[in-house]
Amino acid sequence: MKKYNVCVVGVGAVGIEMLRVLRQRNFPVNEIRVFARSARNIVVDGFSYAVQAITPEGFEGINIALFAGTEGEKGAAVTYAREAVKRGAVVIDNGADFRMDPEVPLVVPEVNARDAKKHKGIIANPNCSTVQMVVALWPIYKHAGLKRVVVTTLQASSGAGREAVEQLKEEVSKISAAGFENVHVVMEKRPMPQQLGFNVFPQIGGFADDAYTSEEWKLVKETHKIMHNDKIKISATTVRVPVRTGHSESVYIETRRPIEPDAVRELLSNSAGIVVMDDPQKGIYPMPKDAEGRDETFVGRIRKDPFVKNGLWLWVVADNLRKGAATNAVQIAECLIKR
Repeated sequence: MKKYNVCVVGVGAVGIEMLRVLRQRNFPVNEIRVFARSARNIVVDGFSYAVQAITPEGFEGINIALFAGTEGEKGAAVTYAREAVKRGAVVIDNGADFRMDPEVPLVVPEVNARDAKKHKGIIANPNCSTVQMVVALWPIYKHAGLKRVVVTTLQASSGAGREAVEQLKEEVSKISAAGFENVHVVMEKRPMPQQLGFNVFPQIGGFADDAYTSEEWKLVKETHKIMHNDKIKISATTVRVPVRTGHSESVYIETRRPIEPDAVRELLSNSAGIVVMDDPQKGIYPMPKDAEGRDETFVGRIRKDPFVKNGLWLWVVADNLRKGAATNAVQIAECLIKR
């Protein structure tokens, strides 16, 4: 088997997960390099990695460059992606900087793997909330079409980075230590816009003039691009919840052709990357605590709208650091090396 020189750019939560996923999926790595702003040594699952300070020259000889990205900020890919491409690498970027570039494929392998082959050096990884939604919707779209999607996401703290997880941990600790007498926590500085411990708030990303957030528009525009159909009516509300890892989504769809819930269950059960957990009478439905550390997208609570023809509800859960980021990126790399 041919082996490849791979680099991971960034050692935050997603970068660490990329290193983990490469090893767990036995990606054919010849040499692995890890880049960050400054040099250091890190250990992931007992394996040591020498992190190098990132430079353009560091990409010499690299075949595949995985950029971990940082949601809501300009990622390292803005500065270094084209430098890597100049040196012969294919860049797979988890950040938002190239997603809507018409020259850059936006890829979820279960949906549009062929698009990865159309790259001009850079391939974009979609937003985590988009990934799990399109994985669940694609088989239904192919079978019955989609007219409309209304989604409310319940997104974990890790989607905002390591500092957000620490914020949640500190807030929960302070409230617990106070015996739950007061759920309001005073902190000098918060990475998230509101308290998250024992709280939820409907803001992920900044607000635009139309009162929707940037995260909500990602779900719309990225889904249109991945599915190659901008006629699907999509509206979203994104909510941050006090969960460590694992995004949940309440997804309402209106299909173009009738399809019964049992048919949806069978369809999804036979689709790549999906696990159906749907026996609510026995308390069986997807939950983020069970999805953490898994690569599949979990779907349950599949039911008809009793008042709207062709209306259906789905409950969709996935690990935002893995399928929503690191695993999807490595799966794209796997698409590239297939012959």
